[in-house]
Amino acid sequence: MDILLLSLGFVCVVVGVFGSFLPVLPGPSISWVGIVLLYFTTAVPANYWILGISLLITIVLTVLDYIIPAKGTKKFGGSSYGIWGTNIGLIVGIFAPIPLGFIIGPFVGAFIGELIYDNKNHKRALKAATGSLLGFLASSFMKFVVCMMYLGLFLWIVWKNSNALF
Repeated sequence: MDILLLSLGFVCVVVGVFGSFLPVLPGPSISWVGIVLLYFTTAVPANYWILGISLLITIVLTVLDYIIPAKGTKKFGGSSYGIWGTNIGLIVGIFAPIPLGFIIGPFVGAFIGELIYDNKNHKRALKAATGSLLGFLASSFMKFVVCMMYLGLFLWIVWKNSNALF
């Protein structure tokens, strides 16, 4: 049973790392669940400090994930159309067979979204698309860093308790 929980926890942490860039997967939350699963094994004693602090970080990051792209778009003069365009462009960019589609897609999506909002002002749409892209990249980078830290924490806990786990 411990190996199953360990394996499932590791899968969650790794999926969380990928989820830090995919808008459909809550990366830090999935990674946190992976850490929790590790503590459900009989070999790893519960550490409520690690679980509590990592949960707090996950909650704060989840809230910031909604605020940062919106603030980036608003700061550069954009609208909610740009935010929606960023998310749609990201999904299309991930599946499009082009290099760096996950970066190009959100920018193009935000630009198109802003043009739908106001098709006469291309300069404003370009500026808002830039803000939306910068907000998305900042948010994704923060999520990626936290998910990598959770992966490192997971591996450290496994290493520290390897005698009892294996």
